[in-house]
Amino acid sequence: MVFSSALIGLREGLEAALVVSILVAFLVKTQRRQALRFVWPGVGAAVLLSVGVGAILTYSTAQLSFEHQELLGGTLSIVAVVFVTAMIFWMRKASRHIAAELRGKMEDALKVGPAAVLLLSFLAVGREGLETAVFFYSAVQTAQSDTLQPLIGFVIGIAAAIVLAYLLYRGAVRFNLAKFFTITGVLLVFVAAGVLGYGLHDLQEAGFIPGLTTLAFDASSTLPETSWYGALLKGIFNYSQQTTVLQAIAWVVYVAIVLPLFLKPARKNKTEAAPAAPAAAKE
Repeated sequence: MVFSSALIGLREGLEAALVVSILVAFLVKTQRRQALRFVWPGVGAAVLLSVGVGAILTYSTAQLSFEHQELLGGTLSIVAVVFVTAMIFWMRKASRHIAAELRGKMEDALKVGPAAVLLLSFLAVGREGLETAVFFYSAVQTAQSDTLQPLIGFVIGIAAAIVLAYLLYRGAVRFNLAKFFTITGVLLVFVAAGVLGYGLHDLQEAGFIPGLTTLAFDASSTLPETSWYGALLKGIFNYSQQTTVLQAIAWVVYVAIVLPLFLKPARKNKTEAAPAAPAAAKE
């Protein structure tokens, strides 16, 4: 659970941190440092909103009945899968032009005024933050209300993302971001497949979907979740020792469709330049 949470935190955190670094680098390069005092409040507000939403989702549902908890948990797990799927495909497509797009939006915001700069910073980071909040809630549900492991994972991932983005900004490290997002994207496909299966299981436990007792396999004796290898599989891929037929089918179908589409080479326009390795750290 720590690994999958850290992976999501790293991806989401790095995307948000790169967005901020692009905006900051643009303002510094164009001698508009005075506008930075409007960027940081927007970023801070987005972070506080994300933490607040995550806390509300995680701790307020304790007052609900078991069926309602499972229904909400299953629904938000499926929403999280939609988010993570959209995220990996969006970054795969947008990585080539995100820097130019953000610079253009900041240029327009500067013409409007400080409020527009603050709003742009808030929205640029807020999307990643809200996705992370939903992921955190889904991870807590998967960990059976044990918030410590998902929290540790998210903190590790986000902290690593901030450090990595800062080093990229300072030019201290250089690596192929496109390859990084491809590798983490493949891992996230399997994580999302597990979250999808767990969400459907929650809906089955809530009685919203039938088939709770129709098992595809029961590996309680050969691959128990309490063993170190079972715990490892559960932490990375949301493995369940008692998997229903619906869970198994959903997992296989999701991976079989999403993974080939994600790995399919993107079409390049003739005028489109290849992405730079350090992702516009000081451009």
